[in-house]
Amino acid sequence: MKKRFLKRITIALLIAVLLTGIGGVTAVADAPYKTYTVDGYGSVTETQTAYLPYRTITKVGEDYLSGPTDFTLLEDGTMYILDSGNGRVVVSDQEGNLLSSFGEGTLVTPRGIYVTKDRITYVADRDAKAIFVFDESGTLIHTYGRPDVPMYGETQDFLPLKVVANSSGTMYVICESNTNGIVEISPVEEGTFLGYFGTNATNSSILTIIWRAILPDQQRAKMRSTIPSTPDNLAIDEKGIIYTVTRGEGDDTLKRLNIAGVNMMEPDTNDEVPAAVAVGNHDNCFVVSQQGFIYEYNNEGDLLFVFGGKDDGQQRIGLATKAEAIQVGTDDKIYVLDSDKAQIQVYEPTEFTDYLHQALYLFSKGRYEESKVPLTQVLGMNNLFDYANMAMGKALYKEENYEGALRYAKLSKDLDTYSDAFWEIRNSWLRRHLTAIVLICLGLWIAKIVIRRLDRKMHILDGARALGKKIGSIRLVQQLRYLFYFMRHPIDGCYGIKREGRVSVLSANILLVLVMIFYVINKYFCGFLFKTVREGNYDVLSDVGLILVAAVLVVGCNYLMCTINDGEGKLKDIYCAFVYSFGPYLVLMPFIFLLSHVITYNEEFFVSFGKFVMFVWIAVLIVIAVREINNYTVGETVKIILLTLFTILIVCLLAFILYVLWAQVFDFLQSVVREAVYRIGS
Repeated sequence: MKKRFLKRITIALLIAVLLTGIGGVTAVADAPYKTYTVDGYGSVTETQTAYLPYRTITKVGEDYLSGPTDFTLLEDGTMYILDSGNGRVVVSDQEGNLLSSFGEGTLVTPRGIYVTKDRITYVADRDAKAIFVFDESGTLIHTYGRPDVPMYGETQDFLPLKVVANSSGTMYVICESNTNGIVEISPVEEGTFLGYFGTNATNSSILTIIWRAILPDQQRAKMRSTIPSTPDNLAIDEKGIIYTVTRGEGDDTLKRLNIAGVNMMEPDTNDEVPAAVAVGNHDNCFVVSQQGFIYEYNNEGDLLFVFGGKDDGQQRIGLATKAEAIQVGTDDKIYVLDSDKAQIQVYEPTEFTDYLHQALYLFSKGRYEESKVPLTQVLGMNNLFDYANMAMGKALYKEENYEGALRYAKLSKDLDTYSDAFWEIRNSWLRRHLTAIVLICLGLWIAKIVIRRLDRKMHILDGARALGKKIGSIRLVQQLRYLFYFMRHPIDGCYGIKREGRVSVLSANILLVLVMIFYVINKYFCGFLFKTVREGNYDVLSDVGLILVAAVLVVGCNYLMCTINDGEGKLKDIYCAFVYSFGPYLVLMPFIFLLSHVITYNEEFFVSFGKFVMFVWIAVLIVIAVREINNYTVGETVKIILLTLFTILIVCLLAFILYVLWAQVFDFLQSVVREAVYRIGS
């Protein structure tokens, strides 16, 4: 759930930044948009311009297009454009010169087109309820209608919207309102229905199912549908792998499906309203949204670039009104069909992108040594481009250059490669120093025995013992040492706090300061694999303030509830008991901190288990402290804890309301001052 939430936040931030960037300063003089990527922390960051607007194809030959809905680009640059408003297929070259047209009188409302290398054209015609197949000359050779088999669905209509075909001629068809999945049709025997492919899953939780079972029909109708979504568009690569995009599917908006229909891609960022998907030339793929944003991913779903955007009415080249289709040429130029403008926008990759594509392709083929050359060029242009750092780290790891891999993995926040490289470095270090470690441990053990014997005969440690007793007799030191007794015997420890005065506010304050110090150190300087904040970002004052506010809230609200409910604890006793309950944090956190620097993901359990034990121990001590300090029963203790949590919630809500009101008052006063200054000046 946390990962899914972070992804949605990233998507929202990305779209917001893109929409903001369109109207501002352009990334370069020729681009009316900025280019962004997502860094290793999942944050949106601006990067070099990846693609520049190259040209716009507004008409084919002497004719303008009418309501185009799809097109296909062949390796030689020939384009087959579905001129839907004119009910035909228009064939042109890359310059927009008309080569031929066909389909007039046959096509009704064509919506999707796919052309093979042999120039066999498949057209999905919604209102004709058929897939039309034309040969190289544009002659109709096959028509495939609704599959007449029970497995298709007796009441299911056949309204084809998009179509692709593999090397054997098997068609994959997206049909309107068909939630069963992509319709798979073989050309054998004039069209054999093979079944449904790549069906989208429903996202119903157990709670949703229960609500649907108990709610009345009217309220049930208002709930979100649990019927699987129909894919919006699809593409196919040379290996027969199907790519689909489906709006509103969250993390599953973009899928890469193998022959079994299993998704093999988990993109780190998705657009909520995708229009089309295309396969690139370097084990990458592209998605264009209806608003004209273009996303480029590698084969694992890592976002490389996002650029483009929606035209604000100024008709600027590179911006779209309603994108419908996307294709990629063999020269890596991107072609986007805009149905509202009835034109095709072409984007040209920059030098930076060319180098990245070279590295992407070489790395995906396992040619790691060769991929380092273009990666070096990419990093020379932008040494903070996380994907290049990640790829360089993996390439160095494959070459067993673990020190270099560790450095680049840290730059790109690639935790998996960092963990693997650190494992190898640690093993190598242990092999080199294992003998020395054993000898040092043996020497320390022998030294301990020798010192003990000398102490028994010559009393060489008497001075140290006397100094220890002198320091231990100081009252503040005794109060601080009481922490260890409180941790082991919390019931007696609470009695010592309440009745015997074994602690003081000063000792509690010192321990609270230590908690703050340990928290800050662990947050900013723990092992890289366990760090949750960005490198180099420090906000110590906010951290200290948060702990102080939390302490005041918890202690104050608990004291208030205990006072109302006949609790015996004084404010001082409650405060000291709460602070001393964090003894496990002060004792275990240093060990967890050190452990985080020497373990990898394979031993992550030790850190997780250590934190689990620590927080459970703290929770138990707090519950016992509330019970013993106030002389409550178990039931009363639970009641007080729940009331305390509720009171904290109310206080936070009131503080938020006051903050909002004060902000409004401040804005009002500021506007009054500005108006007064303006009037005086005029």
